[in-house]
Amino acid sequence: MLIAVSKTKSVSEIIEAYNAGQKYFGENRVQELLDKKDHVPADAEWHLIGHLQTNKVKYVVPFISMIQSVDSLKLLNAINNEASKVNKVVNCLLQIYIAEEETKYGFSMSEIESIINLKGLDGLKYVRICGVMGMATFTEDFSQVRKEFSCLREYFKILKAGYFNSETHFREISMGMSGDYKIAVEEGSTMVRIGSLLFGERNKNKPV
Repeated sequence: MLIAVSKTKSVSEIIEAYNAGQKYFGENRVQELLDKKDHVPADAEWHLIGHLQTNKVKYVVPFISMIQSVDSLKLLNAINNEASKVNKVVNCLLQIYIAEEETKYGFSMSEIESIINLKGLDGLKYVRICGVMGMATFTEDFSQVRKEFSCLREYFKILKAGYFNSETHFREISMGMSGDYKIAVEEGSTMVRIGSLLFGERNKNKPV
């Protein structure tokens, strides 16, 4: 699945991509997403791919197609709580830290296994965990990128076999962006998040 990363892009650019057949769009920031969504055809599907603060969950739950960047049990609980209020099951991916560089967000594999083993996911009736998401190190060393994507694929396999084997919806591996999507696909990605190859380089000063 191709997720068109539309952050910093105008509504007109998004609609141009939609008219060309693109249906799935990814945004990093909640406010930017809220500013755009009502100006795009209603059957477009939105993926939240950036860090989500718990106090902003309530704004996206009613319409979001998937939250790819779930990086804490606290966030999972917040999503479940807000989703229960609108009687909606929210599709989520577990963001796993695979890069060899400092980052603020993402589970370690041991954290996920600990949460599952301690029944931390039990009772989350309004959360559907559909797979994993990860971001490789920003580097020109593609052997390292491949190693990190391979690692995420192996984590997915471990989680699928050990904890989600009977869950048909646990099938997504979201990895790969404009600079490394070919490697990601070779390593088993089912979702790639492509921005600059579709829309051109970011323009932070361009109005919505």
